[in-house]
Amino acid sequence: MKKPFLLFLPAFAALSLTQCQTSKPAATTATTAPAASSATPAQKEYKYQTVEGDPLKARIYTLDNGLTVYLSDYDDAPRIQTYMAVRAGSKNDPHNATGLAHYLEHMVFKGTSRLGTQNWAAEKVELDKIEALYEQYRAQTDPARRKKLYHQIDSVSSVAAKYAVANEYDKVMGAIGAKGSNAYTSVEQTVYQEDIPSNQIEKWAAIQSERLGEMVPRLFHTELEAVYEEKNRGLDSDFRKELEMLNRNLFQKHEYGTQTTIGTIEHLQNPSITEIKKYFGQYYVPNNVALCLSGDLDYDQTIRIIDQYFGKLQSKPVPAFTPAKEAPITAPIVKEVIGPDAENVMIGYRFPGVATRDALVLRMMDKILTNGQAGLIDLNLNQKQVVLSAASFTDINNDYSSHILYATPRQGQKLEQVRDLLLGQLEKVKKGDFPEWLIPAIINNEQLQRTKSYESNEARAGAFVEAFVAREDWKDYLKQFDDFATITKEEVVRVANQYYGPSYVAVYKRTGQDPNKVKVVKPAITPVPVNREVASDFYKQVTSMTTPELQPVFLDYKKDIQETKLASGVPVFYTRNAENNLFNLYYVLDMGTNNDPRLGLAADYLQYLGTGKYNAEQLQQEFYKLGCSFAVSSGQDRIFVSLSGLDSNFEPALQLFESLLNAPKPDAAALQNMVAGELKSRQDAKLNKGVILNQAMLNYAKYGSKNPFTSRLSEKELKALKPEQLTSLIKQIPTYQHRVLYYGPRPATGLVTTLNADHKVPATLKPVPANKDFAEQPMNSRKVYWVDYNMVQAEILFLTKGDVYDRNIVPTVSLYNEYFGGSMGSIVFQELRESKALAYSASSRYANADKLGRSSYNLSYIGTQSDKLPEAMAGMEALLNDMPVAEANLQIAKNAIRNSIATERITKSDVLFNYERAKRLGLDYDVRRDVYEKTQNMSFSDLQKFQQAKVKGQNQTILVIGSKDRLNFKELAKYGQVQQLTLKEIFGY
Repeated sequence: MKKPFLLFLPAFAALSLTQCQTSKPAATTATTAPAASSATPAQKEYKYQTVEGDPLKARIYTLDNGLTVYLSDYDDAPRIQTYMAVRAGSKNDPHNATGLAHYLEHMVFKGTSRLGTQNWAAEKVELDKIEALYEQYRAQTDPARRKKLYHQIDSVSSVAAKYAVANEYDKVMGAIGAKGSNAYTSVEQTVYQEDIPSNQIEKWAAIQSERLGEMVPRLFHTELEAVYEEKNRGLDSDFRKELEMLNRNLFQKHEYGTQTTIGTIEHLQNPSITEIKKYFGQYYVPNNVALCLSGDLDYDQTIRIIDQYFGKLQSKPVPAFTPAKEAPITAPIVKEVIGPDAENVMIGYRFPGVATRDALVLRMMDKILTNGQAGLIDLNLNQKQVVLSAASFTDINNDYSSHILYATPRQGQKLEQVRDLLLGQLEKVKKGDFPEWLIPAIINNEQLQRTKSYESNEARAGAFVEAFVAREDWKDYLKQFDDFATITKEEVVRVANQYYGPSYVAVYKRTGQDPNKVKVVKPAITPVPVNREVASDFYKQVTSMTTPELQPVFLDYKKDIQETKLASGVPVFYTRNAENNLFNLYYVLDMGTNNDPRLGLAADYLQYLGTGKYNAEQLQQEFYKLGCSFAVSSGQDRIFVSLSGLDSNFEPALQLFESLLNAPKPDAAALQNMVAGELKSRQDAKLNKGVILNQAMLNYAKYGSKNPFTSRLSEKELKALKPEQLTSLIKQIPTYQHRVLYYGPRPATGLVTTLNADHKVPATLKPVPANKDFAEQPMNSRKVYWVDYNMVQAEILFLTKGDVYDRNIVPTVSLYNEYFGGSMGSIVFQELRESKALAYSASSRYANADKLGRSSYNLSYIGTQSDKLPEAMAGMEALLNDMPVAEANLQIAKNAIRNSIATERITKSDVLFNYERAKRLGLDYDVRRDVYEKTQNMSFSDLQKFQQAKVKGQNQTILVIGSKDRLNFKELAKYGQVQQLTLKEIFGY
């Protein structure tokens, strides 16, 4: 619903880390539980499956009604990540109602006959009328008749809404301390996710079993408008259009290509509540659903609670899906997509489904091409700067899979040339033209990445979802990792030659105006009441269930971080990893691009350099063999030099890294290519609406034309750079005063010994240069800045400048954000999306400064159809100036903050970075303590005082990006002096 289906390019990896928990509160069963059957007999035993050597120590249960339950106990924090996975996705949509699975996903958040209603009997009468009217509406083709029917739908919907409680699901989950309430629909599955406190497992079970058992499509037409907005966002996404074009031609018979998850405009505009109910009844049955939980749980108690609530649901036969058989692709299929974003090329090959050996080999071939360090694309195209950027990724599904290669051209490069370069890397795989050590290194690094990922409950529970959706037994799912390790070079060559022929689809994404641009037209909608101050009996029963209270654990920096020093005097901040053999090492300097814009370029340049012993390509290969990686990045006022990987290889990796830092070998050709790439990237950035709005325009509004975003070398200065200038900057990094952060398994004494031997620093470290922050501009008047961009929607940011950082208002700010605009149960979301259907996405947040002396800002966002701009802006402005009073919402916000902090554990390397953030704000303690202790006694008048002093009536700078042909400039003028900004003004080039 709220999370779109995404494919991730393999360029980003997140590393999370841990801290032990001291107690595990017992879950309790409340006799007042709604929807509960008679208490499960204490003597009932539950059979489960386990797999020897399973790193997750999972137990897999199957209830009597066929519900699959995966449980994994991981005591990182007193929270549990939950996924409710339904084996039904967009491939199961009726061909005359595409987008149905996705729209049903939205409806599952609307409640049941007990949740989300004040008077079900009265509401049902009106909902039945609405359902019947929609059936008439979708069968009618006469525009006048359709308009009249829609007016009737709108009128009856207003009546039905009087009995509804909007967002009650979000409210009840907020009340129990859930975080990350969301869902997504893909081709195979629909998955509902929650991150809950471990003491709230029974309330979670009561709520989730309720909505799995019944779906009431209330507030249907306003939610449909949100889906329209989601569709329009997709129509503004060149990448999404490109991927849809690729799939449409790879899969010309199968639903992977013949229909999209979001659905067609025609089907969205002619929805059927009857079909949605039918789909729910067919697929949302326990024998087609899995509950996937990982966190601080007790296996026996958890399964008893789940059985108590979910065990009453009745199983049903699930419709069989017969996949269409695709004909072979015998010659390249070439297509074009046109849009405002930068040009690129995407190539796709069709492979068999997830259960096949060839799909497993596909995963290996993908890593041979792109693994972030030593793949063929990594080294031959990215490292050598032959293209601007390139990557590959897989989309592995049950019936078929695909392998997708993606690249953006350098200046003057034709897309056909880029295509040939990508195909050239495939030819190397087909010939076995890659080193013998690469496959064993990939196997080791995949194990390392899996170890990292299992430090996250999301990844652990996500693995259960993968196995269930793929219909794989958990033993077989785990076995695939052993099978992966048996793949040989000969097998890779065989599979590559079988699939990488002329049987591909190539999509050229060209820059221009899309001649086929369409949008979902806005219908007339009367705002519906949200009924904030009322609650269903179900809500009251669930929230009154007793639960054991959890106590917060705050960081004590002196106890949680060991501070020591190297022989050179460099301070070391240490936190031990007691969980696995992985480490993270950082050198941190308090200087950055504000001091010297060349530092960012020097950091980028380092990846293209070698040493006296290794060239750049060999260096990346050596790190990959060691299961380690390095990075250097420069922000405005801090440089981070990092090394991470297997601690057993810490010494050789550190020596390799230090040799690069201390003696990088200048490379004139690499610099010339990097400069050319930087200039092309700058051009491409001016085609990216996200960069335009959230970086260029936002910095311009805060600082003026000279700001951190525009602080960069000119083209002339770039071209005049000498390799030795940048390598000199790199070599100087360890010569400045800095500190070391380490999270890993080795003892602090052993760490210091190794760093004393291998971390090369001068006898006397230079002081870092004085900080050079850019001056923030005063907001003395109301302004509206706009930039022309060819898009269906308009995106709007309301910016208000606050005071410099003040720790005393942090608790108030936390409560204000939670209440007003920080979640799907917030006032902003309720009003602008649920009631008025003005946006798919709307939020408002008072962002505290991240450093002493800097200002805080209130930032409010809404993305809407351009023809809704007047209502959307008026709606946001009204909320900012007259914050609605809702005591029930305020109490939910308080509970959400209290439960969140009580169950949050800052662990692993996050301890070190939390301390870093605290120091920047002049804090020597965990500021969450103030939030926890003070927000509970706050009243609405406290929020009102804050809002009236910091937000209401303040001078604003409003930032708008949209098509000049669609924007309403008369409306914009109501909010201040309107000024168009050119791309040159906001980018500085």
